[in-house]
Amino acid sequence: TMSAQVDFDACLFEAVAAASEAGEEIKAAWHVERDVEYKGDVDLVTATDKKCEDLIFERLRAAFPAHAFVGEESVAAADGALPPITDDPTWFVDPLDGTTNFVHGYPFSCVSIGLTVAKVPVLGVVLNPITGETFAAVQGRGATLNGEPIAVSKVLDLSKALVATEIGVGRDAKTVDAIMQRVRAVVENCRSLRASGSCAMNMCGVAAGRLDGFYEIGFGGPWDCVGAAVICREAGGVVMDPSGGAFNITARRVLCGNPNVATKLAEVLAKIPDGPAEPKALS
Repeated sequence: TMSAQVDFDACLFEAVAAASEAGEEIKAAWHVERDVEYKGDVDLVTATDKKCEDLIFERLRAAFPAHAFVGEESVAAADGALPPITDDPTWFVDPLDGTTNFVHGYPFSCVSIGLTVAKVPVLGVVLNPITGETFAAVQGRGATLNGEPIAVSKVLDLSKALVATEIGVGRDAKTVDAIMQRVRAVVENCRSLRASGSCAMNMCGVAAGRLDGFYEIGFGGPWDCVGAAVICREAGGVVMDPSGGAFNITARRVLCGNPNVATKLAEVLAKIPDGPAEPKALS
């Protein structure tokens, strides 16, 4: 198989090193004086984003010249058009997931790196430089937080589950209605709800057993979820589409949780129709 030709030890080593380098950049920029109202902060984000993506790609390209690369910043520069995703080993990078948090100094941002082979997520590294946490996983080898094994929670009952989501960026009435209907359904069926501002960190929260479930419809792209999907699955979690169908890395839709909670959460969410502007499930 294709995976047999990929040196996962080298991939993991380089991904952790690249994430650490980017994390140092984010940390340095974190303490720069901010004025949240000021347009210039967008430039601080963009500069940090771009610098981090460049250094991650530079390092990974040097180590794996034959691999393909998809980054949030490079896709944005191409007017949001995703390149065709092939069976070749492909790296997906979000150099700074949780940009709004970064602007406000809310310590829940991360570097997100994922690798697919034959379009299947096989490796993930998610690093939060502010809390000093590095989540990592390779398919078939389990998931770790700072080198120690992690596992999803054992919560059985949805009513005892702590669930996370994100409010997203769409503010048209129908999208807000759909989001709020889901929020209401979660509030009525679960213990409580969190919306902390980073898709990758939320998925790692599920992997570490801090959250029992997470869902989001309409996040930025595959760079937010590819790495974290491996981490979540390797920690014993389930990753799927919020409709209950199969997870698709390009759909901009995800639901994950421990195996008990994920299916029950999907059943609750399936009753709420997607807003017309929200990304639809890809079969």
